Amino acid sequence: MNRITHWFYNYFLSIGITEIAAKYLNMLALLLVVLIVVFIIDFILRRVLLNVFSSFAERSKSNFDDILVKNKVPRNIAHIIPLIVALKATTTVFFDFPGAENAVEKALKVFSIMLALWIARSVLNTLKDFFKTIPRLNDKPIDSYIQVFMIFVWVAGFILAFAIITDMSVWKFMTGLGAISAVIILVFKDTILGFVASIQVSINDMVRIGDWITFEKYGADGDVVEINLATVKVQNFDKTITTIPTYALISDSFKNWRGMTNSDGRRIKRALLIKQNSIKYLTPDKVEALQNIGLISDYLQSQQEKIVASNFEYNIDKTKLLNGRNLTNIGVFRKYIDAYVNQHTGINKDMMIMVRQLPPTTQGLPIEIYAFSADKRWENYEYIMADIFDHILAAVPYFELEIFEFPNSTNFKV
Repeated sequence: MNRITHWFYNYFLSIGITEIAAKYLNMLALLLVVLIVVFIIDFILRRVLLNVFSSFAERSKSNFDDILVKNKVPRNIAHIIPLIVALKATTTVFFDFPGAENAVEKALKVFSIMLALWIARSVLNTLKDFFKTIPRLNDKPIDSYIQVFMIFVWVAGFILAFAIITDMSVWKFMTGLGAISAVIILVFKDTILGFVASIQVSINDMVRIGDWITFEKYGADGDVVEINLATVKVQNFDKTITTIPTYALISDSFKNWRGMTNSDGRRIKRALLIKQNSIKYLTPDKVEALQNIGLISDYLQSQQEKIVASNFEYNIDKTKLLNGRNLTNIGVFRKYIDAYVNQHTGINKDMMIMVRQLPPTTQGLPIEIYAFSADKRWENYEYIMADIFDHILAAVPYFELEIFEFPNSTNFKV
């Protein structure tokens, strides 16, 4: 390199150029040579590394190397040697211009930090894409972890670059940074909150990718498709996307349906509203008529025998149905619902099955079914629930009961 420098310098002097002009021309000529050499080295290395990685990736059974190539890791690594060459040549090129040498050297060092950040980002993106191909990691917030690492890398890069540009030591810069920490916290409030929230969400396993969550405050009701440092993306069932701040998962209340999907059934909890003025005692004739209903015929027979025996034992006057023990149409209907739900093929018999009466309301007496469908898939769950209530609604008149409805125009026709 020194021979080339002297050759250029002597050549410019030999053609009658002044010493000062010769120094400038010498610097420009050397700079042009260095740029050409650096470009050629960079071009060759990029080609060689890319071909080597690509051929290796084709022969390898793992897809990790394919992802490395996809995220341009070899391409970014190829820039290291040309950058080193440029740094080594700086002293020679700008030998007569110390000020320019200092500025260019700082610029190249800052660029080397940026190159290190690009390589780190490429490697971290490669790890992110690779981890997402592993089945047991599919539901983990990989994006959040990668972004946390990238924040540390970018902060370290920024501190080093600032220290190089200002000729300030890193420790002195960190001391000054502490003095303006309040401003930093204010500016990066959402990032800091998201960082803390991501760690808590991951450690406590509050949300995974693929979980069905309901977050009424943000209008979210669907599957989690992405978790990163700042936001959680939920694809609603109408295919819209709702974006929720990550810190909202620990500051607000939301519902995660993972427990239901991991259980053996999906809960059915729905009530019928029965008109209270349709509730009455059953006469022996009515009881006998209802014994034709197969699901409750044995129940009616055994209960009626117990009631007759009890009333006889206590010498109850049965000229009025109110006296003594009696069956009611609402009680028999509740028993019929219980028997029907217990024999339904869509209900999980190993989980709780209950038909209960809730407190009376201004709209009637609620008779609630509490059970779990064996099939948790949404469409099948809705079908099972509708099938049960189709039958029960149609069965109501057989027990001389009525479903409550608000009056409409047909109720007032003359």
